[in-house]
Amino acid sequence: MKSLRVEDFMTKRAITFSVDMTIAEAVERILDINQSGGPVIDEQGKVVGFLSEQDCITQMIESTYYREQVARVGDIMSQDIVSVKPQTSVLDVAQQMALKRPRIYPVIDDEGHLVGTIHRHQILKAIDTHLNEEYNMAI
Repeated sequence: MKSLRVEDFMTKRAITFSVDMTIAEAVERILDINQSGGPVIDEQGKVVGFLSEQDCITQMIESTYYREQVARVGDIMSQDIVSVKPQTSVLDVAQQMALKRPRIYPVIDDEGHLVGTIHRHQILKAIDTHLNEEYNMAI
């Protein structure tokens, strides 16, 4: 059976945010690429948080009440980061995704640097491709 590893299916050019980026800038980036969020990285490329659409919506609602409030990504990002390594099995990530909410997992190296992201869609595609290959071999 072929090993399905995250590094073979991940996005290597992931959307990222910086701690100092305004929420307005982050929302524009999210809307431009039609993605539900992404990792927040520091100057060294290490993952320090995760920003989701949900985080942005909550902040934007507050901003409509307090028109002068200018929040930064670092103010609202989640610091409870669920990440995976490039060598992680796609099936292991699928099991994690079935139990936890993140739709996107940062893929980090041993030093905590971002090397990509893996999304639910990519996990589904990897498993589907694998199942089709296995089925065709059995015929």
